[in-house]
Amino acid sequence: MKKLVPHIRIENCREAVAYYQRIFGGEIKNTQLADGIEMFKGHEGKYIHAELHMSENCTIYFADVFDSKFTRGNHMLLGPDLDSEVEITQIYQDLAKDGEVQMELQDTFWGAKHAIVKDKNGILWELNYTK
Repeated sequence: MKKLVPHIRIENCREAVAYYQRIFGGEIKNTQLADGIEMFKGHEGKYIHAELHMSENCTIYFADVFDSKFTRGNHMLLGPDLDSEVEITQIYQDLAKDGEVQMELQDTFWGAKHAIVKDKNGILWELNYTK
């Protein structure tokens, strides 16, 4: 496998992508609105696709929720491997501010700083920085 591209279906996608861009940095690209597409009639203003390019090797795809049977955030956990202690600390604090800490940021037996945070959108983030 060359790489894994996570796909996140999330309510208020436009706001969510901007939120993650603020925390992780990067550039929002390739946004596509449902407007004018027959199969998405009634969902005008929602994103059918958006990408957050955080680096050359890290991109996340997003889309709005179009199905009422959707269960918010409990079906995935994303695990970015971070570049520094400063970076993991900042991201941890930003996610925890409006979220719920599942595992405090701590040193681990495998030689890393590690934490798990459920953010304000219900997405679980397993943060890791290998020392």
